[in-house]
Amino acid sequence: MNGELAVGSWQLADRAPRDVLADAIERFHPKLVMACSFQKEESVLIDMLMEIEPSARVFTIDTGVLFPETYETWKAVEDRYGLKVEVYDAASPDRPWTGGDHCCSQTGAKVAALEQALSGVDAWITGVRREQAPTRATVRQVERDERRAIWKFNPLAAWTDKDVWSYIAERELPYNPLHDQGYESIGCAPCTLPGSGREGRWAGQDKTECGLHVDVQPGQVA
Repeated sequence: MNGELAVGSWQLADRAPRDVLADAIERFHPKLVMACSFQKEESVLIDMLMEIEPSARVFTIDTGVLFPETYETWKAVEDRYGLKVEVYDAASPDRPWTGGDHCCSQTGAKVAALEQALSGVDAWITGVRREQAPTRATVRQVERDERRAIWKFNPLAAWTDKDVWSYIAERELPYNPLHDQGYESIGCAPCTLPGSGREGRWAGQDKTECGLHVDVQPGQVA
């Protein structure tokens, strides 16, 4: 499906995340991947995704400086679903990680790893939600990633923190224990502090958004 095709049956009105995922899988699997940073949103999405399509692809970007709790969550998720998460390396052992510019900017190591992960796919899935930050307040469940000429699915766009935690509790899902320590958003250990929303990310800096989620346009309905 190329950029000239409209969203078609995808509605602009919000739908149940599971329905959005099912549509994404029907239209794009196996050229569909899910980005995973082992935060609470991914706990929900992986659970839904594995029920719909156990062979669906999930990838993560490993900077080499993730929190120990994140690596523990990674193993717990793989063990629960028999899932092998694809790994793309963004480690920079010879450069300091303070600041995040060489990591999370549009020309940083994480974005370079993301380009590798999205090479050859037609669509990707993320855990982006409107409630996470003002920079995400207008995100839609289906968008066009113009930078890469592929589709982007944000099934949880309309969900609140309460929605996410209710699902996790109901299904007794593994989740990153850092959330219980005041980390609402979890990135790399050198750049992340406890905080509400995304205020703990790049704390003390002007930076507010990761280079992974830019240059995306809302999808149009035919």
